[in-house]
Amino acid sequence: MNKVEQRTKEILNDFSSLPSWEEKYKKIIQIGKSSEPLDQKYKTKEWLVKGCQSQVWLYAFQDQKGKIVFRADSDALITKGLVALLLNYYSDLFPEEIIAHPVPSFFEKLELKNHLTPTRVGGLFSMVRQIQYYAMAFTVK
Repeated sequence: MNKVEQRTKEILNDFSSLPSWEEKYKKIIQIGKSSEPLDQKYKTKEWLVKGCQSQVWLYAFQDQKGKIVFRADSDALITKGLVALLLNYYSDLFPEEIIAHPVPSFFEKLELKNHLTPTRVGGLFSMVRQIQYYAMAFTVK
């Protein structure tokens, strides 16, 4: 099992025992609250994700091995949890691994499109698109 499949399995396991969408929302918010905070110096227009209803800042860098490390934050609790889920999925992967997975497989299995507002779904895809842009940019370096 590769890293992405393993991460998908872990995310789905975290949510599988939750009986209702109310409980899943609480889990998403809890994930956001427990995520590593983003340094204030990255909460600028330069790192703001376009296309999100809430403010979302997404910062990326490559580690010494060439893997991309993401840091993010949001001013909305549910969005902070969603971006934290994305970081759990995509962070510490090589750019090529990220590019190979343009849509996280857990989206469909968790039925996020059916349970989030259309603007949140749009914002979620904007975050994924920004992650993909970073991965493409790091392949060029």
